[in-house]
Amino acid sequence: PLPAPAAAAQPAWERFLACCRGQGLLSSAESHAGAGRSRGQADTSRPLYLVLDDNFYYQSMRYEVYQLARKYSLSFCQLFLDCPLECCLQRNRLRSHPLPDQTIYLMARKIEMPDLKKNAWERNSLILKSFDCTSEDDEQIISLLATALENPVKQNEENTEQKEADRAICAASTVHQADQTCRRIISQTMKDAKDKNILPSEVKSLAKELNKLKAEFLEDLRQGNNLKNQICVQNQSSDPATSVISSFQHEATNVVNKYILK
Repeated sequence: PLPAPAAAAQPAWERFLACCRGQGLLSSAESHAGAGRSRGQADTSRPLYLVLDDNFYYQSMRYEVYQLARKYSLSFCQLFLDCPLECCLQRNRLRSHPLPDQTIYLMARKIEMPDLKKNAWERNSLILKSFDCTSEDDEQIISLLATALENPVKQNEENTEQKEADRAICAASTVHQADQTCRRIISQTMKDAKDKNILPSEVKSLAKELNKLKAEFLEDLRQGNNLKNQICVQNQSSDPATSVISSFQHEATNVVNKYILK
């Protein structure tokens, strides 16, 4: 049964039910007389498809839909229409209310195709050339839908490959953060060393030693030697980059002291 949402206006809800009945999604046997809030009885004799027809140009937008499917143990699939920019522009100009060309150019730059190899959640996807549709495309679409129906997303499904991809992104961000901070530390350390009148002949050696030290710390971070198998999560109280930066600061000070305390 489909009860009307609490905030739904009665006329809008009636139009929605009528639309569903017109598509054969609800039985039309119910009587409209007398009921304050209509309830539609779903026709469960055949599958129900929810088609979200939108650009969904960022993968993150589509991932939100996937998460909903996983939450309710529904099937999920994607149909991506790959169309050349010039074809999009031509089709747009033939519309009764065309968008500005700049909007089409912007969308073409932003749109992210499904990455079936990288994102495990996008594997149930089909990419079609939308400028040259054939009957074979219809068969592929039907096969995509059938496969999705037979394999609903499990609520607690372990997405190992996606987790690995998330870890890789997190690690790259951590290394970048540590690299930028270590560079600033080296820059400030070199300035302090010059203020302490380190011999010009030793400044180059000091810079070389500090950069070598930085490279070693960052490589350890990339290899996970300082990660201690931590998983990047939001609001984590401590992160690997902070530990590495602190250790680098300490070691950099020791290196500089060798030159100052000679």
